[in-house]
Amino acid sequence: MRAPRYGAWVKRCAIVLAWLCVCNAAWAQPEQYSLTPGGEWKQTAAPEPGSDAAVIASARRAIAEERFEEAEEILGAWLESNERSKKPEVPEAYRLRGDALYAQEYETAALFDYEVVIKKFAGTPDYVTALERELDIAVRYANGWPKRFLGLRIDDAGDLAVEMLIRIQERLPGSTLAERAAIELADYYFRERDMQLAAEAYELYVINFPNGPNRLRAMERRIYATIARFKGPRNDAAGLIDAKEQIKTFEMQYPAEAEKQGLDTAMIARLDESAAAQMLDAAEWYSRVGDQAGARYTLRRLIGKHPQSTAARKAAQILGLSTVAPAGEGAPPPESTPPGPEAGPGPSEGASR
Repeated sequence: MRAPRYGAWVKRCAIVLAWLCVCNAAWAQPEQYSLTPGGEWKQTAAPEPGSDAAVIASARRAIAEERFEEAEEILGAWLESNERSKKPEVPEAYRLRGDALYAQEYETAALFDYEVVIKKFAGTPDYVTALERELDIAVRYANGWPKRFLGLRIDDAGDLAVEMLIRIQERLPGSTLAERAAIELADYYFRERDMQLAAEAYELYVINFPNGPNRLRAMERRIYATIARFKGPRNDAAGLIDAKEQIKTFEMQYPAEAEKQGLDTAMIARLDESAAAQMLDAAEWYSRVGDQAGARYTLRRLIGKHPQSTAARKAAQILGLSTVAPAGEGAPPPESTPPGPEAGPGPSEGASR
């Protein structure tokens, strides 16, 4: 006898409701139920006693009545004799056994049965159902549900969640399941503060699901993730340029939300300040290593690209200019000679040192 298992009550209710409401009409003489006026389920058809369909129906009934261990034993015995046969009940038997195991929170064993359905019975109705179950497990893992280790739930399942979410998108591309897996994957990276992967995942969501229900959130969080990749003026500033373009697109498509979240011209101005500070730091580096031509070139480019920034005013003072002309109004052009090789590779816009 196995030790008592403590499942989530809500999860059990959802699984039980699914089995009560869904009847697979593909099998011969399926078990059918109808809802009476009094709100009770009444059996209206049953498979022939002793048939394979009857065994599957009995397991389905046991699951509906939350007798999960009994259902697992029924299906295990039947599969032991029939798993290599070509009987149409085989994929449902695997899927149902996986459901019985999952309801007991033995999801690792359940995943083995779901994978059998997915890999060997892609043309059956149970294929999509098995993927739905895997997505549900992956989402719970991604949200902090640990795996069992030595009988205790103490093992982090984040890497497994990522693998499963990617695999679901590959197995059913363009589907509702793939859409949910895509946004869950991006949200997982965002929660884990892996901003590079988060930005890439949100961008892929926007590309693959242009009309998806989570498009607005994906675009908004992609901006935040892109900005978060900038670690200060001594680091790569290329992401700031991407963030500015993303903000412009977001503001154009969702003006009300952009104003609400502050993703507007004010945010672009702050990004300009950060990008200008990065260029000023690069110019100071050229000056420190004795490459004055490189320093002047970078300062002039700074003034031309970010004329309204604080860094541009400081650059003008260094160059001996009295004022900084607004963009497009006579801002000093960069010198024709770029930083020379004599000072070494040096920093460049968007490159860290």
